[in-house]
Amino acid sequence: MNILAVGDLVGENGLEKLEQVLPQIKDEYKIDFVIVNSENVASGMGITFKTFNKLLKLDVDSITMGNHTWAKKDIFEFINHPKMIRPANYSKGVQGKGYFIYECKGKKIAVIDLIGRTNMGVLSENPFTVVDEIIKRISDKVDMIFVDFHAEATAEKIAMKHCLDGKVTALFGTHTHVQTADEEITQKGMGYITDLGMTGPKNSVIGMEVEASVKRFQTSLPERYKLAEGDCIFNGVVFEINDEDCRTKKVTRLFIR
Repeated sequence: MNILAVGDLVGENGLEKLEQVLPQIKDEYKIDFVIVNSENVASGMGITFKTFNKLLKLDVDSITMGNHTWAKKDIFEFINHPKMIRPANYSKGVQGKGYFIYECKGKKIAVIDLIGRTNMGVLSENPFTVVDEIIKRISDKVDMIFVDFHAEATAEKIAMKHCLDGKVTALFGTHTHVQTADEEITQKGMGYITDLGMTGPKNSVIGMEVEASVKRFQTSLPERYKLAEGDCIFNGVVFEINDEDCRTKKVTRLFIR
């Protein structure tokens, strides 16, 4: 089985890029299941009903979120949809779910969404203890577990790699919008990459317009961010899973300019 994880969709133009390349990727890599981080898909921050429906039409199987989960009020109209997942370590009682179990080709696939606590500006529960509790709850009910760790610090993501090695099928990081070149299969057979990267405007500062972004750093003033325009890149990873033991046997990093 082949699972595609797509890096942070940035803006409607990033969504258009996904629409352009997804059919070819599905065909070339024989993709069975698609996970897309979409917390920036609506004008660079959050998700709307319109962009959500476009993702459904693309047959995306699981949509994960992050620190901009609540940026657009539309989300409360579809937050409980089976394909929508917000970070599991948000405060208890928050709407939505932090993981979901899907069925694909006779296998039960769990997707868990987590948010980091280092330099994220979000008051969240401990992702390490929360994910451990979820795994204990579902490990005997599923064949595979995939974890999207939406975090700023590479050290926090790498620590999570060592924490989850042997417990989940694959762990991938999101949030920084910069693809890392450290894809690997760990000692205990877990697929891993520190960050998938982004699917969004190429000539930008992680998806945002260059001029406004540079001005913020030059002046320290709260210049309003604006979504960049122009050609987009696609970032993602294909995890090839052994159907017999459900362990990762190959990790292929994708970067389409």
